[in-house]
Amino acid sequence: QVQLVESGGGLVQAGGSLRLSCAASGRTFSMYVMGWFRQAPGKEREFVAAINWSGGTTYYADSVKGRFTISRDNAKNTVYLQMNRLKPEDTAVYYCAQQRGIYGMPRRSDNEYDYWGQGTQVTVSS
Repeated sequence: QVQLVESGGGLVQAGGSLRLSCAASGRTFSMYVMGWFRQAPGKEREFVAAINWSGGTTYYADSVKGRFTISRDNAKNTVYLQMNRLKPEDTAVYYCAQQRGIYGMPRRSDNEYDYWGQGTQVTVSS
């Protein structure tokens, strides 16, 4: 059974930084694309970033490009999301997810992901 456990959320002032982590277990981590999504109150879940199995390919939503960085450590079965220059509109519950199928290219649609973490709250105050 795949488990994804996020950590690192919290309350931060606008302009600050946070680093989210997602520890994975249950299947060979290094074979799967990993993604980060977020959901703000009253809004649909949206794509934030994704990284391929090797870490060599990354995709970002336009809203976070240049501010957020996704990375992974396959030896630690962990994916990270470094968030800099945070804005109040970044406030959301952040979820990590593991994409369906091995050695795939990162996808932006949440329909492509079959395992999800429980989420971690990120709140950015103005």
